[in-house]
Amino acid sequence: MNKRLALIVAVFFGLGMVFSSCATTPAPTASNFQAPVIKLASFEVPQYDEYWYYDGKVEPTKGKKGDHGAPLPMSFLFDIQNPNPFPILLDSLTYTVVLDNDFEVITNNVNDSMWIPAGKTDQVRVTTLITVRSALTGLLLANAPALKAKGWNAWDTLEKWWVKVPELGVPVGVRNCSFTFKADGLIKVVPFEGMAK
Repeated sequence: MNKRLALIVAVFFGLGMVFSSCATTPAPTASNFQAPVIKLASFEVPQYDEYWYYDGKVEPTKGKKGDHGAPLPMSFLFDIQNPNPFPILLDSLTYTVVLDNDFEVITNNVNDSMWIPAGKTDQVRVTTLITVRSALTGLLLANAPALKAKGWNAWDTLEKWWVKVPELGVPVGVRNCSFTFKADGLIKVVPFEGMAK
């Protein structure tokens, strides 16, 4: 009988601790919802298939003719520190990949959400992909003024990127980033930009 009474007392004590800890956690408000701290922790090229390109005049060994170029996947890992005493939801993320400091090569939207516990740091990885063909189009259209200002040739620039980006021989970073966080109906958008090191 004493063991049973001791077990009941222990259960009620444990429940009391849980409820008291819940009661001391403040609810999110516009005044206490602090912006999370974001850091670009790392960058990598997860798969590398060299530099190559062929146009529609070339007969491929397999597949259809066309303008095709090597892919270049890029993966960015962000540390997100939640300074709040309550959990927050990373609801969405938008970012633009920048090469050689001046050339915006692709913009992505990520709508995968994740919870970040109170007072903790979590990580989110985003991966994107460009091809020689898509980068060439960008260099000849949107990035043409920057290319001309530097006096660079589009093909030489592409080859440099495909050879040097995997080893961080070219500056790689993100800009125009916006991380959207939510907490109990409140929304906070945090801008960010950073370069891989």
